[in-house]
This record gives sequence, structure tokens and C-alpha cells, in this order.
Amino acid sequence: MSLLDCFCTSRTQVESLRPEKQSETSIHQYLVDEPTLSWSPPSTRASEAIRSTNVSHYELQVEIGRGFDNLTSVHLARHTPTGTLVTIKITNLENCTEERLKALQKAVVLSHFFRHHNITTYWTVFTVGNWLWVISPFMAYGSASQLLRTYFPEGMSEPLIRNILFGAVQGLNYLHQNGCIHRSFKASHILISGDGLVTLSGLSHLHSLIKHGQRHRAVFDFPQFSTSVQPWLSPELLRQDLHGYNVKSDIYSVGITACELASGQIPFQDMHRTQMLLQKLKGPPYNPLDISIFLQSDSRMKNSRSGIDSGIGESVLVSSGTHTVNSERLHTPSSKTFSPAFLSLVQLCLQQDPEKR
Repeated sequence: MSLLDCFCTSRTQVESLRPEKQSETSIHQYLVDEPTLSWSPPSTRASEAIRSTNVSHYELQVEIGRGFDNLTSVHLARHTPTGTLVTIKITNLENCTEERLKALQKAVVLSHFFRHHNITTYWTVFTVGNWLWVISPFMAYGSASQLLRTYFPEGMSEPLIRNILFGAVQGLNYLHQNGCIHRSFKASHILISGDGLVTLSGLSHLHSLIKHGQRHRAVFDFPQFSTSVQPWLSPELLRQDLHGYNVKSDIYSVGITACELASGQIPFQDMHRTQMLLQKLKGPPYNPLDISIFLQSDSRMKNSRSGIDSGIGESVLVSSGTHTVNSERLHTPSSKTFSPAFLSLVQLCLQQDPEKR
């Protein structure tokens, strides 16, 4: 049983959809109390077997979600020759604009280009008439945002956040090492398999710093369809000035995502868009864990001055008696408390100056 199983069953019974028999080469437990970088890649036999472009080889089970501005339906399916459960994304290309078609093309090409266990893999891609079919491994727990909505509406515990972010940041670091900015790091783009493997998806917004064989220090391109991801975007990316932005803008998104996982709510989502932009670009220093950002009722808040790390909360001791976080300024969901390390992570990620992140 993975750590994720333990956390979910502590809230409610989880019926994780997994193959009845686990392959001998399946990914070992990834979400553990002390994550390490050791990971044994699965045998290529499974992925090589699921290369079929014959639509009759896939039996659609149920629609499990929508994506890509609601243009894509996501299905749980079975690869009938092997009995393997897979995820199939089906998109009607006739409904896509030229910009969306380019975004789809980018995501497909990059998925084949990148080779990292924390980056979502596409096993095969083909068209059926005007429909694009994308076959990928089945992620039994779906996205981190789905977990929030279903099992953790008031936010996850800190150990679970740590393990989910650990895998996602490994994938993000791989992209950065290859000169790419993700530009859409958020809980809905963090997928979790039944074995606890965390992968980063959402490559359609990705942008490369490398042009004509040279790596540039900054870019000035604003991602397409960015309206839906603005709460996670960094101030410098939104500002679009002569300084541009670089991979540090993704680090800001990591901080927002950490708050999203901790509270169960998206920072700034209830704000008027203009107010959100002003808050990020010109507003005074803020903490997205504050009640004024999440707009929650006082009845859901409970101050704690114990300084004990019990998972999630609003007041902790930063060090042994020398410096403390003001509990009157930090308000977070639930009666639990954040550890000093978690608060430090959020503060470092959300620095206004990209170079300080």
C-alpha cells in the first residue's frame, strides 16, 4: 500500500482502479515517508505492446474527465490484446483553431522527445477520421486537483504534499535542465498512478529558451490560453516588461501549487482578475495562505500557537525560540500547523524578485 492509499483511506474508502494483477515490472512504491531518487523503470514490453493504432484494440470503459478547454474527453479504456488499462484522450480536430492544433502538436511531439519518469508519457498517437486519439498510461488516482475535490476538500496533510511535490518538481527540474519553461505548473497537471508515481503533464504551454542553438536568458512570449492559468503565473510573466522571464517563473507556480494543495482552494480564484494582477504586480507583500486570499469563513479557521508540526495549520515556531511566525498574520485552513520547512518553501518560491527564488 502506498502512502497515498493510507491518506485517502483515512478520509474515506478509495476504490482505486488498478489492473487485477500487477506486472512483475510495475513501478515500485514511489510515495514514501522519505522519498529518494532511486526508481526502477518499467520494462518496455508493456509500452511496446501498446503501440497499436487499430481503434478496435481499445475498449472504452468510462469518461473520467475533460481537458484542453473542454475540447478533449478523457477515457478509461482497456487495451484488449493485453488487458492493460490505459487512458485515452480523444479530441475532435475540427473544433480546434489553428492555435489549438499547434498546442496539441507541441504536446505530442514533446512527450516523445522527453524521457523522464516524472514526465507524462504518450504510448501512441493516431487519428480516427477527424478525431485525435492519444494513448497513455492509466493514472489510477488522476490529478492532484481531483484528489483535492474528492478526498481532501480542506487541503492535504503536509507529508502528502511533500511527496506529491517531490515527484512533480523532479519532472520540472528535468524540463529546466533541457532549457524549457513549463508555464502551467498546477495541481491539475500533476498526475498520480496507482503505484504512487507522480508525473507532470500540461506540456502544451511549454516554451523553450533555446533558439537557433543558443540558450537565451529570458523570453517574452505569453502562453496561449493563459486565462485559465493566471492564478499560478508569476508576476514577471504577467508583467511582460523588457526584462522578460525565465525558468524562475515556474518556481513561483510551485509555491502557488503548494498553497493550493494545503488549503484545497486556488489562491486568487475568487478575486476579480484586475485585483489579482494588481496584488501580484504592485501590491504589498502577501501570503497566499492568508484568509483574505482564500476568502474562507472564520468558522473554518482555528489559530494554534503550539509550534508542533501536525500537517497543516497557521502558526509554527520557525526556530527554537529565536524567531516565530506571527499567528495573527498567518491564517490557514484546518486546525493543523505547517512546519517551518513548508513555510520556508512557500516564502522562497513566492519571492517577488525571481533571483531570490
